[in-house]
Amino acid sequence: MEEMGLRERKKRRMYQDVSDVAVRLFLERGFEAVSVAEVAAAAGISKPTLFRYFPAKEDLVLYRIADHETEAAGVAAGAADPVDALRRHFLAGLARRDPVTGLNDRPEVLAFHRLLYGTPSLVVRAYAHQERAEAALAEALGGGLDARLAAGQITAVQRILALENYRRIAAGETAEQVAPDAVEAAERAFGRLAAGLRGPVRKPAG
Repeated sequence: MEEMGLRERKKRRMYQDVSDVAVRLFLERGFEAVSVAEVAAAAGISKPTLFRYFPAKEDLVLYRIADHETEAAGVAAGAADPVDALRRHFLAGLARRDPVTGLNDRPEVLAFHRLLYGTPSLVVRAYAHQERAEAALAEALGGGLDARLAAGQITAVQRILALENYRRIAAGETAEQVAPDAVEAAERAFGRLAAGLRGPVRKPAG
């Protein structure tokens, strides 16, 4: 078991290291200007090895948000009130300035967001990531049409709140300046979401 754990840690370290090298190069020169072969060379691995870890060039960037794909589903699973659990989770993310909430003004985070939102192929892949996150959340809510509808609305609220925070910070405001409005907007949005969904979100067992 310890040996398997070590192999898994080494694998994760490889993913992280190669992604970090790629993102640094993309930020310096632009996503389209850097080839996969250049990333492999900078990371000290062969191109075939890189493709074993990252099947597409875009995956080198999207790896940084891959862990968030099942985050909402994990929060909702087992919660008596999934919408309230997700509201509290989003507010906690705002409080710790989690980049996924958009409320983070660190230069490296802003640079990554500009890369992500400013590159068409990355936007397309990010949308696919969002669809998978939405599907995972729907499954956590019990599956079925009602769960998919609820998951779509919840995912949209999270995305729009985060994009609004990022938009304001990208325009020159600091995270501290945006924070009070971000909290108020999240409370309002999740409140309306809960009222609009009405009744239990999760499909009854059986």
